Amino acid sequence: MARWMLLDLDGTLVDSVPDLAAALNRTLAAHALAPLGNDAVTGMVGDGASKLVERGFGARGVCADAAMQARFLADYTAHASDHSRTYPGVMEGLEQLRARGWTLAVCTNKPEAAARALLVALGLAPFFASVGGGDSFAVRKPDPGHLLATLSAAGGEVGRCVMVGDHHNDIIAATDAGVASVFVRWGYGVDVPGASAAISRFAELPDVAERLVAEH
Repeated sequence: MARWMLLDLDGTLVDSVPDLAAALNRTLAAHALAPLGNDAVTGMVGDGASKLVERGFGARGVCADAAMQARFLADYTAHASDHSRTYPGVMEGLEQLRARGWTLAVCTNKPEAAARALLVALGLAPFFASVGGGDSFAVRKPDPGHLLATLSAAGGEVGRCVMVGDHHNDIIAATDAGVASVFVRWGYGVDVPGASAAISRFAELPDVAERLVAEH
């Protein structure tokens, strides 16, 4: 039977903090502000590019404006894959999911153009039937409408779907949409209550996801 899986991008499929931090620090430097370490930036990731810039500049006591946001986004989109890499087992896991008949989609708060650029650069784009970015629809995670619109674009059904992510936004969106969820422990978030399951290695995902769909 047909099954659909929506996957978050940053902290779930890809360790993207090195490039996010580099682009943010170049934007800060353009305004004569001190850089932030990767650990600090990690805690700012998950709510989209605008929130990341707002938090980064806020950490330096500055209110980010639209020009700062635009500068960061242009810089990051051009350098999204300089140092970002897939997590261990991701490529093999996606191959296995596809072989088992899953239709895959990305549901991320990252702007769609930057998400697509990163997926193409890392060789992940062919796996996904749709990409729902943070600016693709009128809403974004944790609003369940983001998840549902991405699922619809992939031709999916709520009762045959699993959402996979490392952030509380992923779990909240899934819960409110009536979709099973898998929390991944290797990403940027911390364990959140409410997830249908949690995994520590990508290799666990195919079996866990099939169980959740069977139980839904």
